[in-house]
Amino acid sequence: MNLKPWKLTLLAALSVTGSAALAQTSPQKAIELERYSEARAALLRAPQSNETSYELGRLYQMRDMPDSAAYYFNRVSLNQKDPMTMIAAGRAALAKGKTAEAEIQFDNAVKASKGKDQKVYTMIAQAYAESDVKDTGKALSYVAAGEKLNKGKDDPALMIARGDIYLKSETGGGEAMNSYERASLADPNNVQAYVRKGQLNMRARTYNEAKTNFDKAISIDPNYAPAYNSLAETYYFAGRYDDALAQFQKYSSLAEKSSTTDAKYASFLYLTKKYPEALVEVDKVLAKEPNNLTMNRLRAYSLYETGKNDEALAAMQKYLQVAQAENKIITEDNVYYGKMLIKGGKTAEGAAIIKKAIDADPKKAAELQNELAQAYLAAKDYPNAISTLKARMNANKGGELTDKVYLGRAYELNGQYAQADSLYGVVLTERPNYIPGYQMRARANANIDKDSKQGLAKPYYEQYLKVAGAAEDASKYKSGLIEANKYLGYYYYQKGDKATALPYWQQALALDPNDQQAKTAVSEITKPAPAKKAPAKAPVKRK
Repeated sequence: MNLKPWKLTLLAALSVTGSAALAQTSPQKAIELERYSEARAALLRAPQSNETSYELGRLYQMRDMPDSAAYYFNRVSLNQKDPMTMIAAGRAALAKGKTAEAEIQFDNAVKASKGKDQKVYTMIAQAYAESDVKDTGKALSYVAAGEKLNKGKDDPALMIARGDIYLKSETGGGEAMNSYERASLADPNNVQAYVRKGQLNMRARTYNEAKTNFDKAISIDPNYAPAYNSLAETYYFAGRYDDALAQFQKYSSLAEKSSTTDAKYASFLYLTKKYPEALVEVDKVLAKEPNNLTMNRLRAYSLYETGKNDEALAAMQKYLQVAQAENKIITEDNVYYGKMLIKGGKTAEGAAIIKKAIDADPKKAAELQNELAQAYLAAKDYPNAISTLKARMNANKGGELTDKVYLGRAYELNGQYAQADSLYGVVLTERPNYIPGYQMRARANANIDKDSKQGLAKPYYEQYLKVAGAAEDASKYKSGLIEANKYLGYYYYQKGDKATALPYWQQALALDPNDQQAKTAVSEITKPAPAKKAPAKAPVKRK
């Protein structure tokens, strides 16, 4: 099951699915906690049995290794009379994408148990839940049969599998949540049920509810690593990056020490915009696994974000050769490749690649148009940035506030200051508490009135000083406050009003004692006026 939004799934999101089909033994719990190497080692050390082979098959299926999964499931299928071996054979077929063959095996398992063993239905439901099969009809028929046997009493494992199956459908969210609720009611201490509910909340962008469910899971089992992973993602999508990293570090401390965990950490650093740190972790993984596709992708992305475009382009071209051969290229690959080409001067070629990605993925069209506009801005191709942003806004009912800010910035960089000022005015009308908007409008007017004689920027810089200076986090506006004070100080100075100019220059100097311009201005204004010479005495005429 994959509950994570695309920005996580495109990297190294490795969800754990389902609950143990058998009793909760130590290896099974390790699988649930994403400690795959630990689980594998324990299963291989244990006396070989149908149960250990079955769990090894599940483990490899979760790690997206269908050949190994099928191998271990097939090892179980030696005794064709036992329902479990038939289910294993069905899982082996599912791992290979042979759904019709899997259905035959599952039906045989039901017949072998005379349709009276609820655990058989649960194991079949989990087989579908943990597979890539999208068609849920047959899977849900097994679930319904299992529910009927329970006579109104819910089995948590079956309910979790039911929810996971419904999540394969775009419209199955309501039934999925209902299933997880039933699992938690049947077993109030079922950690997986709360994690699943939280993941579904996150998919619906109800982050407060998601956090409540993850916190509940952690309160039941403080060592349940996947809960911290999901909580970290919740904070990420809520824009609380520091909290997200803190939770992910808790996850890392509990999860298995492996290249997979390192890869997840690298991915999370990238997502929280800590690109240099992400590169360090990426290189750690690639030192052990040089062909790790996800990390090679992430390396190219992070190099671009750190401004190393030539290295990024080389890394991306190397990655694309492998990804294309394995049919693993995703939309974001083409977007990044296009941005790299545009930044490298191949504007037409890069734009064509991004436009092709937009056409191929209409659901992301608006977001990808923004990416194209940002690429034009990075390449200082302001006319194309303007036309792209205008097209995006026209297609999006006038656009969002950020679109207007970006378009205003593009106009400003293109020397169209009046158009920029007009857009910034719209932004401030829509959101009067948007503090940076006053600085943006002041700058646009300062460029219209380059010698400051008309003072067009004066009212906006004055308002900026008022709102930014009173903000709780005023320190983050330090550079803008210095800029505003220096402008107003200069404006009054060149008007000859040194007394009014002086406090502004002094405030700029207080904010940055090393500002040479402010030092010079304060010194010039406060230096004593030269003493006037006494008039020479008139010579005394002698008679």
